[in-house]
Amino acid sequence: MSSHLALLVNPAARGGRTLRLLEPVVRRLRDGGAEVSVIVGDDAADALERACTAAAERPDALVAFGGDGLVHLAVQAVAGTGVPLGIIPAGTGNDIAAAYGLPVKDQLAAADTVLRLRARAVDAAWIERAGADGEWFAGVVCCGFDSRVNERANRLTWPPGMAKYLVALAAELRAFRPIPFRVTLDGEETLEREAMLVSVANTGTYGAGMRISPDARPDDGLLDVVVLGAVPKAEFVRVFPRVYKGTHVRHPAVSVHRVREVRVEAPDVVAYADGERVGAAPVTCRVEPGALTVLS
Repeated sequence: MSSHLALLVNPAARGGRTLRLLEPVVRRLRDGGAEVSVIVGDDAADALERACTAAAERPDALVAFGGDGLVHLAVQAVAGTGVPLGIIPAGTGNDIAAAYGLPVKDQLAAADTVLRLRARAVDAAWIERAGADGEWFAGVVCCGFDSRVNERANRLTWPPGMAKYLVALAAELRAFRPIPFRVTLDGEETLEREAMLVSVANTGTYGAGMRISPDARPDDGLLDVVVLGAVPKAEFVRVFPRVYKGTHVRHPAVSVHRVREVRVEAPDVVAYADGERVGAAPVTCRVEPGALTVLS
């Protein structure tokens, strides 16, 4: 009996270049015996509605063909439902796929992984703001310097691709000042300090390979809260690049706290989850162990 796969596609990923990769992937899935339904939304809201409808029909998997943003959207449709999530990485970062051990540079190899339908339970996390609907995330929530870089980059129309993040980073670095944070851990311990950023990690990396929380695991029932305390700007410039190796956590200004729930409060800070804009702090994040089933 053939499997039924709902394939969710982001036609705008990689500036539209992803669509050129779609045909051989669909062919590989169908040659492997799968019945494939391709889902393309007119916009994010339409794509989410279509994904939820597809998940309600109980396919063998909802498969996200794109980057972390599309995976984030797919998670909204399948978390807590038992419908497996497949990922064929075709974005710029693909950090969530990497956390699940998927091949991030070979779409056909990822398609073969999907065809095996080998599922495992992993954690998802829920983020919510007062007076607003909450949403799921699979990877990392960022608040502070990194989220302000995202805010700047999203306002830029040029340059394209990752280059605009470098432009935004340089501009934010010139303007940035430490932010007064209040971080409440599991409703018990409260940290009040100026910091450069606070990240809440279900997986270890974000931003195309930055190892913000190198020991975070997506199946341990915990979130890693990383706090980079206030440091002089010159020190920040020296320390922050260490995030690509994960060695920044050894710096005395960095602390890591493992929790099931965290509340982050800070003025003029917008939270991003899996690279997607959530909204202004305060936000509360809590882990939901085993809420996702992924193909890996």
